[in-house]
Amino acid sequence: MLSEPRSGRLAAWGNALLAGLVSPDDAVLAIVGEDAVHRVEGLPGESGPVGLTLALGRMRALGVTGLRVALPAPGHPLGLSGPPEFNARALDAEEAAICFGAALGLVPEVYEAGPDGDVHVEVVWHCLAVREAPPADVPSLGEAERELAEALREATEVLSRLDVAGSGPVAEAAVDAYRARAERGREVLAPGYPPRAVRVLELAQRVGLLISVAYENGHGGAVSASEIAARSLALRPVERTARRAQVAAYNAFVEERERGVR
Repeated sequence: MLSEPRSGRLAAWGNALLAGLVSPDDAVLAIVGEDAVHRVEGLPGESGPVGLTLALGRMRALGVTGLRVALPAPGHPLGLSGPPEFNARALDAEEAAICFGAALGLVPEVYEAGPDGDVHVEVVWHCLAVREAPPADVPSLGEAERELAEALREATEVLSRLDVAGSGPVAEAAVDAYRARAERGREVLAPGYPPRAVRVLELAQRVGLLISVAYENGHGGAVSASEIAARSLALRPVERTARRAQVAAYNAFVEERERGVR
C-alpha cells in the first residue's frame, strides 16, 4: 500500500524535465529506478515502442507541458477522466500518468524477463487517448493535508483501542525500514515541486506505513469478529484518503502551472 508508483516517478521527473530543471539522462535514470528498462508503445508519430528519452521528447513536441498521476481503485476512479477504455486499463494497473497539454495517458505494464537467477523487470508504457476533463476526486494540497491529519488521528485511536500493530518486532522493523526509505527518497518528487507537496507525500507515506503494519501483523489484539471488522472499517477510509493525498502531491506541479504560479 502506497509504495512509490511508477506513474509517480514518471510524472515527477517528467515534469522536472519538461520544465528544464533536470537533464534527460537524469530524468530517465530516476524514472527507471531499479527496473531494467522502460519503453513507450502507441505514441503518436512512432511506429513501435521507443525508449523513454525519445518518448519524452516526442511528448514535448506533441504539446505536453506536464504530467498528472491517477491511482484508481475499484469504485474509486481517482485521478481519471475517461474514456472508459482508458479507465479500465488504468484500474487494472492501479495507476496511470495523464498528460497535460495533449489528450494522452500512459499506463504501465510490468514484465519479468531473463533466466532463473537473473530475472529483471521491464516496463512498457501504453500510450492511449484520454478525455480532456478535470480528474476525478483529486483534492488540493491543503485539503489533502487536513484530511490526512484527521484520518491519521482517527485510525490511530481505533487501532490503539484494538491493540493492532501497536508494538512488537514486526512493527518496529517496519518503522525502521520506513525511516531508511525516507532518508534515501528525499528527491522522490524531483526538483521544482513546492515544499508543501513534499510534506503531504511524506505524511501519506507515513499513513501508508501504519496501514501496512496493521495488515501485515495479522489481527493483533483484535481477536473477535467485531473487532476485526472495526479495524477494517477504520483502515478503508484512511487508505482512500492517503491515496488522494498522494495524487495531490504528485499533481501539485501541474496544478500550480494551471493557476499561473509558474
